[in-house]
Amino acid sequence: MNLVQTPSANLAETLHAGNFGGVQPKRTRGLVNEVMASLANSIRNNEIKPGDKLPSESEIMRRFDVSRTVVREAISQLQANRMVDTRHGVGTFALSPLVSTNFRLSEVDLGTVADVIALLELRISLETEAAGLAAQRRTDANLVAMQHLLDDYQNAVQQDADTVPSDFGFHLEVAKATGNRHFADLMMYLGTMVIPRTRVNTPNSAPEGRQMYLQRVHGDHENIFNAIRNQDAESARAAMRTHLVNSKERLRKSQEKTI
Repeated sequence: MNLVQTPSANLAETLHAGNFGGVQPKRTRGLVNEVMASLANSIRNNEIKPGDKLPSESEIMRRFDVSRTVVREAISQLQANRMVDTRHGVGTFALSPLVSTNFRLSEVDLGTVADVIALLELRISLETEAAGLAAQRRTDANLVAMQHLLDDYQNAVQQDADTVPSDFGFHLEVAKATGNRHFADLMMYLGTMVIPRTRVNTPNSAPEGRQMYLQRVHGDHENIFNAIRNQDAESARAAMRTHLVNSKERLRKSQEKTI
């Protein structure tokens, strides 16, 4: 491949317009994710073509009004995801998109609210069925673990502590209760990325306020737990679906406010 030392025509137009891939900087997001997602979108959309040299660090700093450290971390994450290659003393170049039959999800894939919504759509289909299976197959040990996680979550809310570990733990325990290791393996692979507020600060932007938002999530979890405990598969599916659809709708509304 011949490495192009100057931006392509499309890339030049993108830079002239002062944006990358249509993603404008938003101060409410992590700055690294902001820059990374924007550059990644430009590469995916072929605005930055394979072999194109990316803008210099100084240019990216100016466009996004961020520090050199932020730019370098964003480029580092793109490198880790094999979207760019940096040649010391020369520059950073876009690579050809990888073609793979293996499912893969990384930080780059969750850089925008739209990306998080897309993941929630996947979760709705998977976790709704998982809840139904859990209701049919759960053990007493599963129920004890779920109750423990519900208690941990409630304590974290009351102490204004991090609720993500117990939130993720609850969903993971539901997956384990299916008795099908593939559900649990997938949840473990996704990790805490599946919790939207690790990517978007939904509690602080919720109209009802942070505490009420987190309490509502807790109420959703209790509904799921009660249905699983009662071995009511249809109610468990409905409760999980309602919980995840509500999360999706809250994100969709927050996205509309920023447009």
